[in-house]
Amino acid sequence: MTDAVQTMESMIGALPYLKRYDDQIVVVKYGGHAMGEEETALRFGRDIALLEQVGVNPVVVHGGGPQINAMLGRLGVKSTFVQGLRVTDAQMVEVVEMVLCGTVNKQVADSITRAGALAVGISGKDGGLIRARKATRTVKDPGSNIEQVLDLGLVGEPESVDTRVLKLLIGADIIPVVAPVGVGADGQTYNINADTVSGAIAGALAAERMLMLTDVQGVLDADKRFIPEMTVAEARHGIADGWIAGGMIPKVETCIYAVEQGVKGAVILDGRVPHAVLRELFTDGGAGTLIKP
Repeated sequence: MTDAVQTMESMIGALPYLKRYDDQIVVVKYGGHAMGEEETALRFGRDIALLEQVGVNPVVVHGGGPQINAMLGRLGVKSTFVQGLRVTDAQMVEVVEMVLCGTVNKQVADSITRAGALAVGISGKDGGLIRARKATRTVKDPGSNIEQVLDLGLVGEPESVDTRVLKLLIGADIIPVVAPVGVGADGQTYNINADTVSGAIAGALAAERMLMLTDVQGVLDADKRFIPEMTVAEARHGIADGWIAGGMIPKVETCIYAVEQGVKGAVILDGRVPHAVLRELFTDGGAGTLIKP
């Protein structure tokens, strides 16, 4: 009886949020490190399926860094990273596409379908979803203080997003699962950071929420205390002052970009925590750091 009462109280508490997110788009970035073991993946699939079943329109964008590393290791290919981006040559982009668009993409879609919803795996190349351009990064030479342009190879960034294929799938109650590769105007395939793709897609769809699942709780302040909510201005301040640092900077910058493109709020949360997506959307306390206008 106690369990039944607790279940009913949880359902009643979730009702306002169910109404809020009814028929709204929620983009979920499923990070390679958040994928974890098989049970974690199956639990994620059940949570995404449940979102669709209660009236939410989820769109999943997945990474796959650890899976790419494993394949490159088996092939004896070494990776080089610059500012968190994998330098990608012609040989490596074939491996990246094979892993992301093949193995990982289909595993994620299958975990959702097995949970009772319809999910279809696509890539940024399908239906002209993501038109990409070559990404550029600059660094300052410590001696001369002169900026140098780094060549990252076939690493790209979204130039434009054509949402037609996503809207067709959403309209048919099918959950899109997107692998983060894109195609240039000349037909060249580009490896794109999954966080960046999530922000671009969320902005193009004017999503209600963008959830970035990773392997940390969220953003910490200068005293290493968890921040449940912050504005875009506060996030920029944290980057400028240096207490938002390292790998958290590109995640926060992606959230800022998405919000400035019209997303109502972007959240960084720990995807390893059971039912983190549901806790974030359907409970008062949430589960991660919400960045809002």
